[in-house]
Amino acid sequence: MASHDTSAQDAPSVTLLDRLDLGALRHTVSSRASADLGWRRAHLGALRRLVVEHEAELLDALVADVGKPRLEARLTETYVSVEEIDQLLAHLEEWTAPRQVSLPLMLRPGSAHVELQPKGVVLVIGPWNYPLNLLVSPVAGALAAGNTVVLKPSEHAPRLAALVGRLVPLYFPADVAQVVTGGVEETTAVLEHRFDHIFFTGSDRVGRIVMRAAAEHLTPVTLELGGKSPTFVDDSVDLAVAARRIVWGKFTNAGQTCVAPDHVLVTRPARDRLLTELAAAVHEFFGDDPRTSPDLGRIVDAGQHARLVELLRSAGGTVVVGGQHDAGDRYLAPTVLADVDPEAPIMQEEIFGPVLPVLTVADHDEAIGMITSRAHPLALYVFSEQDDVRAAFALGTTSGGMAYGATVVHFGVTQLPFGGVGASGMGSYHGRASVEELSHHRSVLDKPLGPDTLRVLYPPFDGLKGRVVGAATAPGRPRRPAVLLREGLAALRGIVRRG
Repeated sequence: MASHDTSAQDAPSVTLLDRLDLGALRHTVSSRASADLGWRRAHLGALRRLVVEHEAELLDALVADVGKPRLEARLTETYVSVEEIDQLLAHLEEWTAPRQVSLPLMLRPGSAHVELQPKGVVLVIGPWNYPLNLLVSPVAGALAAGNTVVLKPSEHAPRLAALVGRLVPLYFPADVAQVVTGGVEETTAVLEHRFDHIFFTGSDRVGRIVMRAAAEHLTPVTLELGGKSPTFVDDSVDLAVAARRIVWGKFTNAGQTCVAPDHVLVTRPARDRLLTELAAAVHEFFGDDPRTSPDLGRIVDAGQHARLVELLRSAGGTVVVGGQHDAGDRYLAPTVLADVDPEAPIMQEEIFGPVLPVLTVADHDEAIGMITSRAHPLALYVFSEQDDVRAAFALGTTSGGMAYGATVVHFGVTQLPFGGVGASGMGSYHGRASVEELSHHRSVLDKPLGPDTLRVLYPPFDGLKGRVVGAATAPGRPRRPAVLLREGLAALRGIVRRG
């Protein structure tokens, strides 16, 4: 989930890197203490209590750091974090149970299963745009999978980072969870250590740095990045409803959301009406002067604000609504742009702010061509009631996730794996996907020593045994299961009598 680089600001004064004790964290896993489901439930419960019992302080920090409206912070940070934990607790036994698999005839009698094992110590590096939820949710998945964790909150949410650094030791012993705070220097230093998995959420630029550091230890990574998530709209839908859902998804958290609609591709018959409805939805949600709306967030810092203002200035096209900005207040009005220059910087980089370009396309085929000419996006949104159009997007595009008739909300469905593809990330999490992503999948085979039915595979391959093995393993030949079964059983009976 991308979060663009920001300048350093009020980083926590206390850095806990010098207290990092990976040995204690690793011993918890190697001793098999964390394999016990009771251990996992206890620490998931502790994480839940941390969020619930300190929600007011956490919300204060989120409002101060990121400029979120308080109710929005509760909805997108504390509420969804607790929901994720509750889902893991409710399904922990089911999602961690061994999965039985069938055996081929020649390996029977016997049994086989896949069991999930803790990987070890998981490093979770959080972003600034949703600095609590996107830290807590991966940590919950790591604990549910029986791992211990190192939390690295974003230095660009300094109050929250300091609060996490203070609270985690109150709820977790040092052999279960530890916190590293600080900026680039501390993150670079912690990445020099060997972890058993690294979970990073942030920009693709920093994601590459994390992946290079992980490669030094052959550490697997989950990268939740971002990209220019497109939205397609045609005239087969209720454009007023579509506009409200696009505006809500785009301007929540002042557009600083990895799965926010980055831009809209609209067919010509729907263009004018959609632009009118988008402007109407902005006025409906944020009033005639969005600056005074209690429901509109602010840009995280001055550097991000200046970047967005420059993207807006160089975009070309026509301002349909918005465009006002104030650096002192980190304010940028919810802005809709029509007919922007396709070559402008705003169409080349992820916007990550409250500016929505709208481009006109001839039809869905042109939209699909534009989408597939870029890197795979983290999300794709399709507003069309036409089955052939939906099918064309399903078959003709690749994205981390896709939603018909809505934006952003698929992220909140814990039963849907969430993640990117290609430049938008690798790996996925939420619910069961978190447990599987952060576990080692060990394959286990149990083959009794008696009777030694594996003798059918031992040389020499002469007589009936040779014919059975030859027929059973010949590529491209009809298997004739009934005949092979009769001959195989005959061969096995002969082997058992001789053995």
